[in-house]
Amino acid sequence: MKLIIYIPAFNEEVNICNVINNLPKVLDNIDTIQHLVVDDGSVDKTAELAKSVGAHVIYHKKNQGVGAAFYSASQFALENGADILVGIDADGQFNPNEIHCLIEPILSQQADMVIGNRFTLGLPKNMPKFKYWGNLLVAKMISLICGQNFQDVSCGFRAYSREILMWLNLHGSFTYTHETIISSIYEGKSVIERPTSVRYDPERKSRVAKSIFRYAIKTSAIIFRVLLDYQPMRVFGAIGGFLILIGIGFVAYLLGHYALTGAFTPYKAYGFIGLGFIIFGMLVFLLALIADMIKRVRANQNRLLYELKKMK
Repeated sequence: MKLIIYIPAFNEEVNICNVINNLPKVLDNIDTIQHLVVDDGSVDKTAELAKSVGAHVIYHKKNQGVGAAFYSASQFALENGADILVGIDADGQFNPNEIHCLIEPILSQQADMVIGNRFTLGLPKNMPKFKYWGNLLVAKMISLICGQNFQDVSCGFRAYSREILMWLNLHGSFTYTHETIISSIYEGKSVIERPTSVRYDPERKSRVAKSIFRYAIKTSAIIFRVLLDYQPMRVFGAIGGFLILIGIGFVAYLLGHYALTGAFTPYKAYGFIGLGFIIFGMLVFLLALIADMIKRVRANQNRLLYELKKMK
């Protein structure tokens, strides 16, 4: 069994050597452990220092985001025979001694992906409350979408089996945490959480969520795109149904007025508005049928990509 532990890093020269040196060198049931740093466009000595302590380094010429870093790490893991890939942050907030807890369900074939849960005991020390509640809100949304209860869907401390890496075909460079969960569950894979400790530096600002508003917009867009890929009828059907209901409401009001007064005036326009909503809603339903056909094509493409990755 080969384990690759990867660290996405952007200008982390202060922490990178300490994080790498604290990573496990030996683990039960693991024959080989390799340390990988994805230098995501750093302008300091992150890559140089990481190499000096024995890590393999992948370079990005410019900062692309943790989603792009994960893609590079997953491709490297597949091409270099990794059975398990573990991601851990470069700021030292996670305890590398807990890696064995993450990989144990994969080793015992109980799960394909294991996510660290920072919120088992509630709000972690020094974590901003608005960030904590924002994470819980996103977790509720992902839980609703996936039909499985999650408490922490944004944690970067997680483990992946080789099988799930071959199935994942991600498109978001900004982040990957939510897309991997939704995609994996819709592909029929097992995703579970395991409690993990976390240490926050009150002076350090998040590299991913620099602006909560920007983070929410970009994350929502990624989640919405994944839903369109896997559940187009659910998305477009809901929109189409809502539009048709609005149209029926306008028409029902007009007919009710006619039943009471014997005239359409002065609400004659309501009939045209309602008819417009109903027609638009039906067009959205038609779009849902087309998107559902495209979904089946995409499923076949995913299967072909999976087989190609296995052959490669």
